[in-house]
Amino acid sequence: MIKYALKCEVDHGFEAWFSSSESFDEQAAKGLVECPMCGSTKVTKAIMAPMVRTSKEDVAPADMRQAVAEVLHKLRKHVEDTHTYVGGAFASEARDMHQGLTPERPIYGEATTEEVKALVEEGVPVAPLPILSDKVKPAAQKKLN
Repeated sequence: MIKYALKCEVDHGFEAWFSSSESFDEQAAKGLVECPMCGSTKVTKAIMAPMVRTSKEDVAPADMRQAVAEVLHKLRKHVEDTHTYVGGAFASEARDMHQGLTPERPIYGEATTEEVKALVEEGVPVAPLPILSDKVKPAAQKKLN
């Protein structure tokens, strides 16, 4: 696995894992690599230093995937527990709050790529919420099922 530092056309920086350099190139060419902040699929590799293993005790890829899955599940649960779900009205609700037309409150919902790009261009603070598969669950939840 290779971890790349990436950036989108509006210079948002983020990281992603790929099985090979060719895998990144193929996925990027098909528009499958997307900026998690604005949804842009115009993504390129950023300058980065190579990661060098210093010990055989480094975390195995399966352990890393499990750790990431647990953090993402906790994040999603926190948002679902503390924010109001507004469904497809997310873009208009976020814009109205940003413009001071409605009181600010924590919300989450759905928005199209175009709606997200427009919000970002208007300076509305938005962030993607991870969509998680039921196949990858936190270790504690697996034990309960």
